[in-house]
Amino acid sequence: MAIVLRFVDKQGYIRERFFDIVHVHETNSLTLKKEICDVLSCHNLSVQNIRGQGYDGASNMRGEWNGLQALFIQECPYAYYIHCFAHRLQLTLVATSQEVIPVEQFFTNLSLLINLVSSSCKRVDQLRVARAARIAELIAIDELETGRGQNQMGTLKRPGTTRWGSHFSSICSLFTEYEDICSVLIDVINYGNTSTQRSEADRVYDFMTSFDFVLVMHMMRDILGFAQVLSQALQCKSQDILNALKLVSVTKDRLQSYRDNGWNELFTNVKTFCDARNIEMPDMNVIYKAGRGRIRKQNDPITMEHHYRIDVFLATVDSQILEMKNRFKEDVIELLILSSALHPKDNFQAFNIEQICQLADKFYSADFTDQEKLHLRTQLELFQIEFSCNSQLQNLSSLQELCQVLAKTRKSMCYTLIDRLIRLILTLPVSTATTERAFSAMKIIKTCLRSRMEEDFLANSMIMYIEKEIARTFDVNSIIDDFDKIKSRRAQFHMSHTVK
Repeated sequence: MAIVLRFVDKQGYIRERFFDIVHVHETNSLTLKKEICDVLSCHNLSVQNIRGQGYDGASNMRGEWNGLQALFIQECPYAYYIHCFAHRLQLTLVATSQEVIPVEQFFTNLSLLINLVSSSCKRVDQLRVARAARIAELIAIDELETGRGQNQMGTLKRPGTTRWGSHFSSICSLFTEYEDICSVLIDVINYGNTSTQRSEADRVYDFMTSFDFVLVMHMMRDILGFAQVLSQALQCKSQDILNALKLVSVTKDRLQSYRDNGWNELFTNVKTFCDARNIEMPDMNVIYKAGRGRIRKQNDPITMEHHYRIDVFLATVDSQILEMKNRFKEDVIELLILSSALHPKDNFQAFNIEQICQLADKFYSADFTDQEKLHLRTQLELFQIEFSCNSQLQNLSSLQELCQVLAKTRKSMCYTLIDRLIRLILTLPVSTATTERAFSAMKIIKTCLRSRMEEDFLANSMIMYIEKEIARTFDVNSIIDDFDKIKSRRAQFHMSHTVK
């Protein structure tokens, strides 16, 4: 179990620091809570000072009654739980891929395609040769620009089961090397070593050159492209909760716009792609047949255009929009609604003194005394006058930028209570990406040659590796002196004796 602390430093920057990694024998919520409390108490950190907690969506973490977050809230009611946004986005994409049958079939066939091409070193080499020959041909006819860093040799990327960002990369690489993959498959069909290889390559080539495959490939590139921008933003260490919700809202709007206006452009791109590669296009005006043995179950005859636009395109986008709305519900939580009253976007258009005072009184009452709550209203009234005439407080886009400007201009000394409230909001976690990176670092440090590494040494090594920014500030001589002060050593005695 990796533990990461999130806080706001003196300059107003959000910091997420790897703190410790603990070996747990059980993953039930009581065991995890005990281990976390032991680590915090060992460093004189009180559970009562926790103002936010973030985990993935496992039941032992997010359980409403017996989950880890519920146990901490029982002990500290101000430790508000946020389900990792990046994890929720992944669940949204997984649900969408399983909801619509053509999309699920596309990803199944995509995995078969990549396994067939990438499982053989010979085919990988053939793919590289075909790619190099096609690049040279396009350059010769002036259809491809040349320059430093352009036209580099890539590989067909394999989609991962736990990270749906890799599916977007896989589809993009498929677009780039589509013709080259087709040529490799044709070569396997004609000259494969076994009949099994030839028949499998023939089957993969058939669905890869079908209109259904090309349509879903273009559609999922667009949808996953929207999600990729959001995913990259959610994994930033310095992301704040209000800005993350804004990004989620923007992504929902882009999906809705794509649903309303995206079909014509999508179909045009697919038709251009198919015409350039001699892929047969279906007649969109003929009656659609649902498949062998299922024609009698169709109550109303529909055209091919209706099937692809309604049953594939709109069904997929609607499923994505619905999942986004169901899994990102933070906009209805009162805490975040009141917190948005401090957001500086559009020159503090949402600024509301009553809501901000209610936020401090209801959700952070332990951090403000009764006297400070009265002073907070006075500070807010003065601050409202100042941000309307102070150019340094205008044109800010996030709560973190506001916190940094207050610290840089030393206005945080004048508006201490406002600054404190902003820092409490910024402490709310957005995602567990930093924790995931810690596990990736552990795989680099604890290799098969270091499999017997002790837990303390592993944790210390990970801290030095992950927090390089802090480790670079250490003075080697001071470390040697501290090591020397721990106890007297035999080598030190012999050295002093020889000198004398």
